[in-house]
Amino acid sequence: MTGTVAEKIINGHIVDGKKASGEEVALKIDQTLTQDATGTMAYLQFEAIGIPRVRTELSVSYVDHNTLQTDFKNPDDHRYLQSIAKRYGLEFSRPGNGICHQLHLERFACPGKTLIGSDSHTPTAGGIGAFAIGAGGLDVAVAMAGMPYRIKYPKIVGIKLTGKLPDWVSAKDVILEVLRRIDVKGGVGKVLEYFGPGIKTLSVPERATITNMGTETGATTSVFPSDQETKAFMEAQERGEQWIPLEADADAEYDELIELNLSEVEPLAALPHSPGKVKPVSEIAGMDVQQVAIGSCTNSSLRDLKIAANVLNGHTTADSLHLTINPGSRQVVEHLIESGEMRYLIAAGARILENACGPCIGMGAAPSSQAISIRTFNRNFEGRSGTKDAQIFLVSPEVAAATAIKGVLTDPRDLGDYPTIEMPLRFIINDNMFIRPLPPDESAGVAIIRGPNIKPLPDFTPLPDTLEGEVLLKVEDNITTDHIMPAGARILPLRSNIPEISKYVFEAIDPEFPTRALECGGGFIIGGENYGQGSSREHAALAPKYLGVKAVIVKSFARIHLANLINFGIVPLTFKDPADYDSIDIGDKLEVVIGDLRDDVRLKNQTKDTVIELTHSLSQLDAEILKTGGKLPWVKERVGK
Repeated sequence: MTGTVAEKIINGHIVDGKKASGEEVALKIDQTLTQDATGTMAYLQFEAIGIPRVRTELSVSYVDHNTLQTDFKNPDDHRYLQSIAKRYGLEFSRPGNGICHQLHLERFACPGKTLIGSDSHTPTAGGIGAFAIGAGGLDVAVAMAGMPYRIKYPKIVGIKLTGKLPDWVSAKDVILEVLRRIDVKGGVGKVLEYFGPGIKTLSVPERATITNMGTETGATTSVFPSDQETKAFMEAQERGEQWIPLEADADAEYDELIELNLSEVEPLAALPHSPGKVKPVSEIAGMDVQQVAIGSCTNSSLRDLKIAANVLNGHTTADSLHLTINPGSRQVVEHLIESGEMRYLIAAGARILENACGPCIGMGAAPSSQAISIRTFNRNFEGRSGTKDAQIFLVSPEVAAATAIKGVLTDPRDLGDYPTIEMPLRFIINDNMFIRPLPPDESAGVAIIRGPNIKPLPDFTPLPDTLEGEVLLKVEDNITTDHIMPAGARILPLRSNIPEISKYVFEAIDPEFPTRALECGGGFIIGGENYGQGSSREHAALAPKYLGVKAVIVKSFARIHLANLINFGIVPLTFKDPADYDSIDIGDKLEVVIGDLRDDVRLKNQTKDTVIELTHSLSQLDAEILKTGGKLPWVKERVGK
């Protein structure tokens, strides 16, 4: 099979559809992953489908998001997840084992495999040569049931890397440079595929940093070839037998081409409140900093923490700030202990947090009021840190460690000689915090444990031909899933309780929205460009559905959120003429004739006595799913047959 890496994997997994850009194709899925913030709902949906066992090659349930146990809710969910894994044949990663993407890269991801995960940063596994896509939990549940996952055949953007990164510049700066060039919408409908002589200078963990944060461009996924570097990493993880070579052909053609000379990359930072708002650190250095946080699924690998440890060695963190570190896995921690580099971090004054997502998802370590927080994370949306008026900057481990020493945002090149680190030839392998699947004859009798916070799924009923209601909310461009359905320690524990979590929909924009939606019997949301960017959290569709939202009408959608709206029976429509956005206001009463959703849609604004034309990107299958009331009733009907 010839072509690019992405084409080879996609074409080798197509079970239905045409191999052409923009055409819908159905892919066989080899692996799935979930995390606990999205997984509880995904497994409630999987149970509702009604099959006795997962039908993938591998499915893993990770606990890494909701690890703060301030009451019974999170630990109850974890017991539920563990019993589900035992009953239905999944690997289970226990709390504290590590972050799902770091662990999956270390222990399970394979070149040439397809992977979908109920987390938008699942493309991390693209660093090892997997075709890995973030998706809503229901899509993952359906894949675990053995059904294919459908995507629009993407455009393949080739990013040619040449040269070699200078000292004090790392993979985080590479992806920040890509974001500086194409911003948070530049990857929509595309796969970012890296090639060229420069890739041989990047280890698998460095590649994974790049593919992880490629999510912030809106890309379907990002992928690197599987080469000798990949082989060396997998052999060091004692998984060498799972390695396969996988590279683009010499005559492979890309839909677009970006050239990036690694030798010219410099330390960069994403400014508040967007990962695409990127500037050189040298231009903004010197500002006082109150917090530094190193870790997250983007920068918690052994390589990254070794660099941080050796930069900090012999120093004490500035008294004007505090430093937190959340390692990506137990393997990373064990190596830091064995090498003695953990002492460097502790002696410098770092607060060592749990091997979990932690501050990145708003689980602890919130900054102080109006603080500047320098983080190695992948998102800096307003309020995501837990402090609404905090200013979050996204940087590399090198910039973060230098800043922790100086107390002000610092270009690490000012520190002098770049530290030398030694990576192990063989990693410490200890999988004792994974609970392996039971054989089918033992798993069938396992009882599912449900705490009182785990509530049944809402009903999904077929849609009528005409939707009526008023405009409940009108929002601007780049509304994120954090705006729609906030995360953090206060709200995440409610992920398995839709009636409760729905009370927080659009809390940061309009706290009265949930009450108004219920009192009005539901209605419509009007939005701008790139509506729903960010996380894969399906609660940003499921909770509005519970509140009665019938359709979301915008200028354009982010990919995963669009799919989630379809999955839960909310009609996603776009303005045929974006200027019509200005003609609709909150409170307007609308009548939207959707029919069978095979054609464009007519909207009548009864308040203003006007008619405008809407359109959509729905396939025939999408329309069928929507009219059925959503993907869950649609899938149950077919599994039953």
